[in-house]
Amino acid sequence: MFQSFDVTARPEQGPPRLGALRAELEAERLDGFLVPRADAHQGEYVAARDERLAWLTGFTGSAGFCAVLRDVAGVFIDGRYRTQVKAQVADVYTPVPWPDVTLADWLKEQMPDGGRVGFDPWLHTPGQIEQAREALAGSGIELVQCPNLVDRVWKDQPPPAAAPVKVHPLEFAGESHAEKRARLGAALSDAGAACAVITLPDSLCWLLNIRGADIPRNPIAQAFAILHASGDVDLFMAAAKLDEVVDHLGAGVTCHVPDAFLATAKALDGPVRLDKSSVPVIVADAIGDRVQWGDDPCALPKACKNAAEIAGSAEAHLRDGAAVVELLAWLDAQAPGSLSETQVVRRLEEFRRRDNALQDISFETIAGTGPNGAIMHYRVTEETDSTLQDGHLIVLDSGGQYLDGTTDITRTIAIGSPPHAACAAFTRVLTGMIAMSRLIWPKGLAGRDIEAIGRAPLWYAHQDFDHGLGHGVGAYLSVHEGPQRLARTSHVPFQPGMILSNEPGYYREGAFGIRIENLLVVETATPPEGGDAHREMLNWRTLTYAPIDRTLIVADMLDTTSRDWLNAYHAKTRELIGPRVSDSARMWLARACRPL
Repeated sequence: MFQSFDVTARPEQGPPRLGALRAELEAERLDGFLVPRADAHQGEYVAARDERLAWLTGFTGSAGFCAVLRDVAGVFIDGRYRTQVKAQVADVYTPVPWPDVTLADWLKEQMPDGGRVGFDPWLHTPGQIEQAREALAGSGIELVQCPNLVDRVWKDQPPPAAAPVKVHPLEFAGESHAEKRARLGAALSDAGAACAVITLPDSLCWLLNIRGADIPRNPIAQAFAILHASGDVDLFMAAAKLDEVVDHLGAGVTCHVPDAFLATAKALDGPVRLDKSSVPVIVADAIGDRVQWGDDPCALPKACKNAAEIAGSAEAHLRDGAAVVELLAWLDAQAPGSLSETQVVRRLEEFRRRDNALQDISFETIAGTGPNGAIMHYRVTEETDSTLQDGHLIVLDSGGQYLDGTTDITRTIAIGSPPHAACAAFTRVLTGMIAMSRLIWPKGLAGRDIEAIGRAPLWYAHQDFDHGLGHGVGAYLSVHEGPQRLARTSHVPFQPGMILSNEPGYYREGAFGIRIENLLVVETATPPEGGDAHREMLNWRTLTYAPIDRTLIVADMLDTTSRDWLNAYHAKTRELIGPRVSDSARMWLARACRPL
C-alpha cells in the first residue's frame, strides 16, 4: 500500500528530546530556539529529514511551529489542529492558539526581561522574521541566526531525499519548458529584474516539466533554481537525481551541485527577484541590496492551468470518481460494527490502484468515524483504528496522484441511523457547498470576498469551522497549491484555469465531524439573456463527481434552488460515472443518485 498505519510520533518521546535541545541552548548561550515545520525550500510539505517539529514534539500537522525557551515550550497551532495536538504532545509542551496569539506576543509574555532567541536562517523567510522583529521592538528580545539545534540532537536523522526525477510529458503539461522559461523570463525583464531565485519545489518542477518523489504524496523534487531574464535556468540538484532528464532539460538549463547554490546567488548581478514569503533568510542576506522583492514568477502561471492541464484533471477526476463510487457501494453493503477505519482506507486504495495512471495517493487518507471525524486532519494508526458503529458518521477525505491530474474529494457517510443533530448540521454544510458551487461573481474578486457564502448556512445556526473553505490544487503536483485560496485571508483574485477545493465542514469535538468536498475550476461565465455582456464574470465548473449521502440530508431544510442543483449534480454523476464502474456499483449508483 501507499499508506501505512504506523505510529509516527509518541508523546512520551518529547520530554527527553526537549531536554537535549535545552542543553544546546545553554551551549549556545541562547534563551530560546524556534522550530518550524518548514524546510529550506519553504513548501508546505517536507521530507522525512526535515520533520523536525514532529520529531521534537510529536505534533504531525502540516502547519505550526514550536518556540522552545528555557522553562516553557509553546507549540503554535491553528484551528485545524487544536483537537489533534492534545493527543500528540506531552504536557511539557503548551499548545498556543495561533495566529490568535502571535509569536511576538507570546515571547513578550514569557520573556519580560528580554533575551536571545535563535533561529536557523535556512528555515525562515524574511517576511516572517521582519514581522516578528517589528512586533518585538523595544521588548529586549532579540532574534538571532544560529546553527540548527534540533539537527545536533537528532542522532538518527534520515538522509536527504534522493529520488530520481522524471519527465512530465508534454501531452499533460500542455506547454514545453522552453516556452515557459522564455515567457517567464520576458516577464522578469519587463519588470526590470535580471533573474529570479526559485526555492519552491513545485514551482521549479512545473517550470521545467519534471516530476520527482522527494516528498511523500507529492510528485516534486527538492532543488533550487535561478531563472534568468533570457529564459535560461541554473538548476541546483544532486546529479544522481537527474540521469533520466538530462536530454529533456537541454542546453537552456545548466545543472549544478546543490552546494554551489549560495555562492552562485551571492555572485548574481541584480536586480534579483526574491519572494519574501518563500525565500530563506540566508539567501536574501546573500543577495543583499540587489534584491527586488516580488512574487515567485511561477506561482500565478502555474495556478492558471492551460487547456491540457484542465482536460487531464477532469479526466483524472472521472476515473477517481469511479473508484470512490466502488468504495461507497461496497461500504453501503457492510453491516454497522463490521468494519474499521483502516479497512475502509485499504479498500479505497485497492479500487484506486486499478487505474494504471495512479502514481500515489495525494495525501494520507482521512477516515475518521465517530469522535475521530471531529479531528480535521485525522490520520488513522494501528493504535487509533476505530470501528464504524451504528449512528456514527465517517469523514472520508482522500485523493490520488495521477499522471494527468491530482484529485481531492471528501464525503461524509452515515453508518446505520445517524442522529438528527448530525443530519441538520450536514444539511447546512451541504447548503453552503451548493451555494459556492453555483456562484457567479465579478472578475477581480478574491477568496476573502466570497468565502462567507459557503459558511453562511452554518452561521445562522451559530456554527462554523476552523479551516478555509478551499485551497488551490496542482496538475499532478501538490494537492495544496497557492497562491489562490478560498479563505478570508486570501487577496489573490481568481482567474480562469485556477482549480480549487470547495469544502465546508462542521466538527463537534467528541461526537462527529462533517465535510463535503468537490474540486472546481474557474471559468469565464457566459452572460444570460438580458445580462450585461460588457461585465466580466466568472463561475465554477465542477470536476468531482460522486454521490452525496442522501440519508444525511434533512430535505425540508433545502430550498428549491439547492434541491434542483443537487438533483442535477446526481443525474450528471450517474451519467458520467455509471459507464466506468462495475455492474453492482452501477446499480447502487442509480439508487444513490435518485432525485431528492
